[in-house]
Amino acid sequence: MPANTDFNPVVVSPYHDEPAAMTGQELMAANPYRPWPARITSITELTATEKLFEFRLIDERIREAFRHEPGQFVEVSIFGVGEAPISISSSPSKRGFIELCVRRAGRFTEALHKMQCGDIVGIRGPFGRGFPFEEMKGHDILLVAGGLGIAPLRSLINNIHDERSDFGKVTIIYGSKNPSEVMFRNQFEMWRHRKDFDLYLTVDNPDDTWDGEVGLVTKPFEHLEISPANTFGAVCGPPVMYRFVVAEMRKKGISYDHIYMSFERHMKCGMGKCGHCQIGHQYCCIDGPVFNYWEAKNIQGSM
Repeated sequence: MPANTDFNPVVVSPYHDEPAAMTGQELMAANPYRPWPARITSITELTATEKLFEFRLIDERIREAFRHEPGQFVEVSIFGVGEAPISISSSPSKRGFIELCVRRAGRFTEALHKMQCGDIVGIRGPFGRGFPFEEMKGHDILLVAGGLGIAPLRSLINNIHDERSDFGKVTIIYGSKNPSEVMFRNQFEMWRHRKDFDLYLTVDNPDDTWDGEVGLVTKPFEHLEISPANTFGAVCGPPVMYRFVVAEMRKKGISYDHIYMSFERHMKCGMGKCGHCQIGHQYCCIDGPVFNYWEAKNIQGSM
């Protein structure tokens, strides 16, 4: 039989180098919807309903690339449960870890509160516009928080603490319903003993152990002395609080564009795609969650 002369040619493709590995910033930018695995490294019980979680992103590239501003937030995923936006509570200067203060208030937060150190969640972000930290430098700072509103302001306070020489007088006012709901007691105690921080704690309903002020969060304004032309205000707390605190700041002479507030309760998907964060013509996840009072005053339905 004749020899079989059929053959399949072998095509050799030109040699290509392996593509360069993407940086953490490139990976995060390539797909902002992708949650990155993070391990719970610490859990601190603050009150009966609030815990402070510390997370460490597992991928070193993502961990090194993660940067945030005070007032920004992340989306936290629990696989098989869901996702929720949570304000970052740690200072931007605390690299490698992310702290989130979480109140147990629903199915997702209930599941998160049951997790232990070593468990894995997903984190994507950071998202939104934070407080104008660089613009605040060289000025006095007045920070007013109510209840869980201390969580995002804690990021700003700790960042100011880490760069204390860049700021003037720093005044912190924190209000709570009762002493058992006061969070970050150890940190408040530290701030109380610092000579370069003025701290006022107040509760609506005191008990026998309470040695602070009694009344609404606006009560310390009665004896507060500030330099209005050189002061930035930052506010976060229950929505009903904003109107009264801003009114007190305005009485002290602080300008509209120097009063900043977080609308963190309007945060949703982080991307402005779901539309649920829309307030008037603004999207809280993109244009906020931090707005100055002049901006907020001109957003329909925000105040």
